[in-house]
Amino acid sequence: MNITQTIAIEVNAKSSQVEAAIALLDEGATVPFISRYRKEVTGGLTDTQLRNLEERLVYLRELEARRQTILTSIEDQGKLAPALKQAILAADNKATLEDLYLPYKPKRRTKAQIAIEAGLEPLAVQLLNEPTCQPNELASQFIDSEKGVADVAQALEGARYILMEQFSESADILGALREYLWQHGLIKSEVAKGKEEEGKKFADYYAYAELIHKIPSHRALALFRGRNEEFLRINLTLEELEQAYCRQQIAQKFNIKNQQRPADKWLLETVDWAWRIKFFTKLELESMMRLRELAEEEAIKVFANNLKHLLLAAPAGSRVTLGLDPGLRTGVKVVVVDDTGKLLDHTVIFPHAPRNDWDNSINLLAKLCVKHRIELVSIGNGTASRETDKLVSELSKRHPELKLNKIVVSEAGASVYSASELAAQEFPSLDVSYRGAVSIARRLQDPLAELVKIEPKAIGVGQYQHDVNQVKLGRSLQGVMEDCVNAVGVDLNTASVPLLKSIAGLNESIARNIVNYREEQGAFKKRNELKRVPRLGEKTFEQAAGFLRINNGENPLDASAVHPEAYTVVEKILTKLQKPLKEVMGNTSLLRSLNPADYTDAQFGIPTVTDIIRELEKPGRDPRPEFKTATFREGVETLADLKPGMLLEGVVTNVANFGAFVDIGVHQDGLVHKSMLADRFVKDPNEVVKVGDIVKVKVLEIDIKRQRVSLTMKLGEIPTVKTKSQTLAKTPSFKQSPKQPQADTAMGNALSAALKRLK
Repeated sequence: MNITQTIAIEVNAKSSQVEAAIALLDEGATVPFISRYRKEVTGGLTDTQLRNLEERLVYLRELEARRQTILTSIEDQGKLAPALKQAILAADNKATLEDLYLPYKPKRRTKAQIAIEAGLEPLAVQLLNEPTCQPNELASQFIDSEKGVADVAQALEGARYILMEQFSESADILGALREYLWQHGLIKSEVAKGKEEEGKKFADYYAYAELIHKIPSHRALALFRGRNEEFLRINLTLEELEQAYCRQQIAQKFNIKNQQRPADKWLLETVDWAWRIKFFTKLELESMMRLRELAEEEAIKVFANNLKHLLLAAPAGSRVTLGLDPGLRTGVKVVVVDDTGKLLDHTVIFPHAPRNDWDNSINLLAKLCVKHRIELVSIGNGTASRETDKLVSELSKRHPELKLNKIVVSEAGASVYSASELAAQEFPSLDVSYRGAVSIARRLQDPLAELVKIEPKAIGVGQYQHDVNQVKLGRSLQGVMEDCVNAVGVDLNTASVPLLKSIAGLNESIARNIVNYREEQGAFKKRNELKRVPRLGEKTFEQAAGFLRINNGENPLDASAVHPEAYTVVEKILTKLQKPLKEVMGNTSLLRSLNPADYTDAQFGIPTVTDIIRELEKPGRDPRPEFKTATFREGVETLADLKPGMLLEGVVTNVANFGAFVDIGVHQDGLVHKSMLADRFVKDPNEVVKVGDIVKVKVLEIDIKRQRVSLTMKLGEIPTVKTKSQTLAKTPSFKQSPKQPQADTAMGNALSAALKRLK
């Protein structure tokens, strides 16, 4: 199959769809633009299909380039036999391709190569083909001190190295044993000597064993981290019977049998050496790499999924907001931002220990709320969060006329933004400590607009994000960010540079040019003005225009997702209806009576016309959900306040393969293991919850010493673990054998605190 056919199968599409998408990508079109405005061309491929297509296209093109390099190299050596060429052309992955190339790949002088140079290759060939020969007698004929072959032992050793290399470069047996080791290999780990206490966060892996192909992503990454930090020793093993099977496969491949012939014993020893020294060493390394790559791929997928849900969280909207960055000794940083996110005021209060200036803090906040007509209060969820939340509750009780709505938000990444170059440009004279409070306030108003200013990895919704391939992670998260920004669209006259640069077709330089033009020339009145921005040409305009909104501009369509190139379709609709645009936009009953087929032409088919009619019905609609808030239970502020069976409301902060983490307002996210998410089997927690969801949970277990909380969303669930002094009397252990793997439940409990720390 060619690249197009291969990708078509993988993304569940037709070859013609894939071919069209590849052509658009090669022309410089972006995934958001193609998925939204070129549905006719691609047959309606989704953004997810297009992202997968784009990623696989890069891999397969690299594979094809490598294939041609290998073919040329072997052909130049005069060794490209028809069967070999066919096998190389049929290879569908890089590992198989490299296996086929291995015997012909230029390499350093190995012991086998030195033996060949010493003239020992005929000895090796004859012993393999004629096991009836006496090895010692035959080897004596190859003694040559001038070539470094001093005696029979050296001659046989050289012949053995030649055969070992020949065996280990056989592509088919190499591939078969690679897969066998992946299916039957057992990963074992143990604590490094003397590191028992220092490495206790990896205690679950002090005596651990599991089949390599069954190890889930989070466990694999934990193992690798433990090894990298020198707390764990890890190795891949095979049972002796399984190793015997591998040796047998090598022997069968080269027709080596134990028939009591003179050379049989020597040949079988050579097979054993080849397995231990050549095959297993190479395949163990490859299997470990495969485990890491699969674990990283899954971790990146989890991170990307969580980031998408976080970015598309419901915005509170354009309302004056009070932002509070909680603290104890250093005080609570207070900022006020207007409905556009502009900083209006800032100060610091000290309501908590050691100063305990409670009343003055409330009075100051009340004055700010009256002065700026504050509607929302955004409280960071860090240190002193619950104490600050209680402060605002008291403020509302004393001043009910303020009608405040308070929400605790994640402050992950706020400190990163505070120290960033962007924050310094936005607030050059503002102290770093207040910039985080500004971010906390703004991310309540519009999470997407604010979070794009922070490097995705700093947002903290992944698992082991610092341990995975940073290039792949960055590429994946950037793609998610672009898809989210373009799905929502941005206001051209208020969007920041970070927000604009995520729009299809734009980069940081052009985004900055747009902002500079806006500041010099005033607000954009129509989309076509974009063409006056330096370096923003026709192609860039085509890619970006549909995602940029102009509210209250000259043309109402500029505030919608209708692309300027399709305004003619709207004109057709208006002409046929004989009504002005203002009477048609938002007229649901009228628009739903239209037949899209009546307005199609050679350029715009039914998918695009359908999108246009839907957009006219709710122009500029925000795809994000309605804004809602969770209500934390009064009097529950620390782990000590929790009791088994307690019903609580919380917010999902992170979703991993083994479950979901929920903020219940006690400074420590609780874990809902996937077995506790629903009254049915849950393979993927994302089927049930996503980041930002408000959920009802029940407390199952509390471990104050290890700062762990186990929750269930099965509200009828009865806690099965009794607590003593609200601490688990029995800590779950994690020891596995290949015959009896332990359930993920214990692992989920054990990782609840670990993942919190990793964030």
